[in-house]
Amino acid sequence: MDYLPIFRDVRDRTVIVAGGGTVAARRCEIALRAGARVKLFAASVAEDDFAGLRDHPRLEHFPRCPQPADFEDAVLAFSACRNEEDDRRIAEMARAAKVPVNVADRPELCDFIMPSIVDRTPLIVAVSSSGASPILARMIRARLETMLPAAYGRLARFAGEFRERVMARLKNPENRRRFWERTLEGPMASHVFAGDETAAEELMERELALAEAEEKSGVRGEVYLVGAGPGDPDLLTFKALRLMQKADVVLYDRLIGDGILNLVRREAERIYVGKRPDDHALPQEQISDLLVRLAREGKRVLRLKGGDPFIFGRGGEEIEKLAENHIPFQVVPGITAASGCAAYAGIPLTHRDHAQSCLFVTAHGRNGIVELDWERIIRPNQTVAVYMGLRLLPELTAAFIAHGADPDLPCAVVEKGTRPGQRVVIGTLRNIAEKVKAAKLTGPAMIIIGTVVTLREKLAWFEPGSEDANADPLPQGRFTGTL
Repeated sequence: MDYLPIFRDVRDRTVIVAGGGTVAARRCEIALRAGARVKLFAASVAEDDFAGLRDHPRLEHFPRCPQPADFEDAVLAFSACRNEEDDRRIAEMARAAKVPVNVADRPELCDFIMPSIVDRTPLIVAVSSSGASPILARMIRARLETMLPAAYGRLARFAGEFRERVMARLKNPENRRRFWERTLEGPMASHVFAGDETAAEELMERELALAEAEEKSGVRGEVYLVGAGPGDPDLLTFKALRLMQKADVVLYDRLIGDGILNLVRREAERIYVGKRPDDHALPQEQISDLLVRLAREGKRVLRLKGGDPFIFGRGGEEIEKLAENHIPFQVVPGITAASGCAAYAGIPLTHRDHAQSCLFVTAHGRNGIVELDWERIIRPNQTVAVYMGLRLLPELTAAFIAHGADPDLPCAVVEKGTRPGQRVVIGTLRNIAEKVKAAKLTGPAMIIIGTVVTLREKLAWFEPGSEDANADPLPQGRFTGTL
């Protein structure tokens, strides 16, 4: 983050505004809406912009420039003089008085910046581009305006009226959080949206009584086994995001990037259980036991896995353990690496003219390359997607050829598929291992074998001016949208 987002209480506090134009008027307006006492400094003001503001009881207009003494009781200052010298002088006076200052369109002079705001008081949503693109922030705010009905303000006020009651009757903070999640997502909220607060109050009392009983008897935890996809956070499902925000603790693998981890509830405990080749942070049996123990402690446990948990993710072993111990669980599928990497590399896994079937296999066994059913693998008009095969690529391609595959069968290796820094190396069974070694790929990587690889030249989007398609320099290869 470039800025720390905070909300400042300015009720009955002094806010300085310098300038008489449109921007100054909007600064006055938002400060007054937040309950501040505004001191406006401007030799003259634009009548249209300040219509309805000049007679406000908490706005005082001074037809002069501010002086150092004017900042003594201020908590914030805004300058919108549209004059560089005046703006700079006002910023210096504010800093000398230790008052945070914002200067319109001059980020280098700002102690803070103003976000685009969606106001559903007491619910406030602020959107900022950290000054990089205010227009984009306003566009996002406009979308949020349509997504958040005004009734959310009523819901926030209604919940606020019950807050002290809930804190008095539910002593455990985790139980309070679960209570609010259940009620704010359930029928109670629907009653508030419909304007029937009497029914909402009756339902709240019943839910609160139920929550008290659960607290006395002890709350049983549960496990969410969630597929996080191959890396791009945009590929997460809505259900995955919802459960990621509910978890008390998250167990995550090495393939889970920061972009996805940042979407997990910030207060959740994080436990790394990732596996690297020959270096397991925790053996699988201990991971399964840990899931059981944490759930028995009453926690909602998020088991976050790269790709899909049921495709070479050992998710079946984990829920088998949970079922044996009568632990409730939910499974959320994710986009598996073969689908994500192939799509972002511009390689269809099936195609009417090339492949009528696609086979997912893993190359990694307990002691090197796994024993594969070569008769089923080496067939015409079929794509083979190989997981966990980068370190064994020379042995893997040699085994393909030894079992009768054409040495000139096209191959692709997609490194860091769907992520920033994705690279794609194209070759054949005969030479792909050498090309990958020369490109110094380190993984994670997906291997795609079959004639569908030849379609990449037609379907993948390359950066203009790129000369080497075999080492794709793009952050991520995508379809252009013209197909």
